[in-house]
Amino acid sequence: MGAIWDGASNLLLELLKFLYGITNSYGLAIILLTVLVRLALYPLNQKQMVSMQQMQRIQPRLKVLQEKYANDREKMQRETMALYKEYKVNPAAGCLPILLQLPILILLFNILREYDFADTTFLGVYLGSSFTSGLAKALGVAASAEGEYSILSILSAIPGNPAGLANFGLYIGNLFLIIAISVLTLVQQKMSGGNNPQMATMNAIMPFFMAFICLSMPGGVMLYWGLSSLIGVAQQYMVIRKTSEEMAVKPNLYKNKPTLQHDDDDDEEDEDE
Repeated sequence: MGAIWDGASNLLLELLKFLYGITNSYGLAIILLTVLVRLALYPLNQKQMVSMQQMQRIQPRLKVLQEKYANDREKMQRETMALYKEYKVNPAAGCLPILLQLPILILLFNILREYDFADTTFLGVYLGSSFTSGLAKALGVAASAEGEYSILSILSAIPGNPAGLANFGLYIGNLFLIIAISVLTLVQQKMSGGNNPQMATMNAIMPFFMAFICLSMPGGVMLYWGLSSLIGVAQQYMVIRKTSEEMAVKPNLYKNKPTLQHDDDDDEEDEDE
């Protein structure tokens, strides 16, 4: 298994070097690599997004079924399967593509994180260093023995050398990418969660969580992640639009919430008496 993993890693690394040889730009090489990976994963991503969107669309009707057959689980399962069949929905279809994509994403992340981009920049983004290290250099903060920078030491250095912040060329490009990734994360969360109130907390937390992770992430990794997220948002928008059109022409199964009839029948019998 280790040999397969190393072989796949070397293959992606050679592809990155090949693209650099064509473009003579590491930034453009990463962009092309991102596009190629997204194209290779397109069928899996498409299947996952369609499945998630369809499941989200039929959630109100599933809830009606659960209420209607709360005391008859066998009947509820049969009706639920009938609803899945009607809309050609597979609840498990959204999980498998994610599992298949993870090894590729991990490989790319490791390659871009460990690759020696030195001080190479692309549109102001330092591909080999992070926002944290760039800000530390601007403020004159020394790295630790392991070559790392502490966020606390950087924050404590600002009052002593506020003029260092003027060296924004060392970190502004990476900061812009962090903001862009956070915004794209918020958009993806909103598109995936829809109007589900249970997702509200997650939607609010995830952008800040991603921003925190990106603080120490090399610019090359963020460039890949940001572009991949942007392509993902565009693809997800198209899926939502297409799925909405398809679902609109489907019959409105279980659209109206069922009412309890026995109470009304008892009242009518009392009136007849």
